Amino acid sequence: MREDYLNSENISSSKDKEFENILRPKSFGDFFGQDQIINNVKVFVKAAKQRSEPLDHVILHGPPGLGKTTLSHIISNELATNLKVTSGPVLEKAADLAGLLTNLEEGDVLFIDEIHRLNKVIEEYLYSAMEDFKIDLMIDSGPSARSVQIKLNPFTLIGATTRSGLLSAPLRSRFSINFRLEYYSKDILENIVKRSAKILKIPVDSKAAKEIAKRSRGTPRILNNLLRRVRDFAEVEGDGKITHRISIKSLDALKIDKKGLDEMDNKIIEAIVKKFNGGPVGIKTIATACGEEANTIEEVYEPFLVQEGYIKRTQKGRVATKTSYEHLGINPKGGFQNSIFE
Repeated sequence: MREDYLNSENISSSKDKEFENILRPKSFGDFFGQDQIINNVKVFVKAAKQRSEPLDHVILHGPPGLGKTTLSHIISNELATNLKVTSGPVLEKAADLAGLLTNLEEGDVLFIDEIHRLNKVIEEYLYSAMEDFKIDLMIDSGPSARSVQIKLNPFTLIGATTRSGLLSAPLRSRFSINFRLEYYSKDILENIVKRSAKILKIPVDSKAAKEIAKRSRGTPRILNNLLRRVRDFAEVEGDGKITHRISIKSLDALKIDKKGLDEMDNKIIEAIVKKFNGGPVGIKTIATACGEEANTIEEVYEPFLVQEGYIKRTQKGRVATKTSYEHLGINPKGGFQNSIFE
């Protein structure tokens, strides 16, 4: 379920896209959280504008739904330039990349989401574009093949990835600004709930805002989607106002517990503890046991479970922690991997 909440590609209707755009902060002042990153970016943007130069290339990484795309829009707005958006899997041929790059005006921002999924051939073409603002293309093939060099307007590339470890060293080294976005605190999320509710004209009391924030896994995208679902319950089973009672009832109906864990989170924890005696167990084995893709578990579910201390990664595989046993109400000394806690 949460994969749908996190994946912006699943936003199919124009109404859903409009909803996301309405809630998306447009300036640094509207952006809550990630204070250190925002403060640094403000300095870099201001310096670039004072020198009348394009901003250096930026790489944003971290779990999905934390604001990488939003931050790229804000940077473009603050620079007062155009933003072109694409994603790694979409760029299949060198001509695709060349078409994008040659249409950029001076100072424009090119945002590539899921940049770790770039085709290696495309990635190599990108090197000279990032460093020297030129691209070399091969025309024709065989004896008549020749290389044509195309000069590009200076631009800023912003890459976003949930898997920074999959970036090649040559590509990573070409980004001089590197930021990792972290999960948001409950206080920050509560402010985001209130901001979103105000924009959408949804009455919400402070206890309800805290409840939604507490169960949104430190992720604004999940929070905004949960807010919409809670609003549905408030309109159908209440008077339209999101009260504490309505928020609890609706979130329980969505099978999201008080710690923000959903059905799949609990499946993962139960599989490690009950089926594999607390681990260590490989991610593919966990995926098979839970009926989910290994990549989905690794990218969407695991980061939060590790962050909150439910599981830990080891060289031999994933291991359940004492927190997992306590969450399931199981005594770890009852035959489950006693040595972990001794």
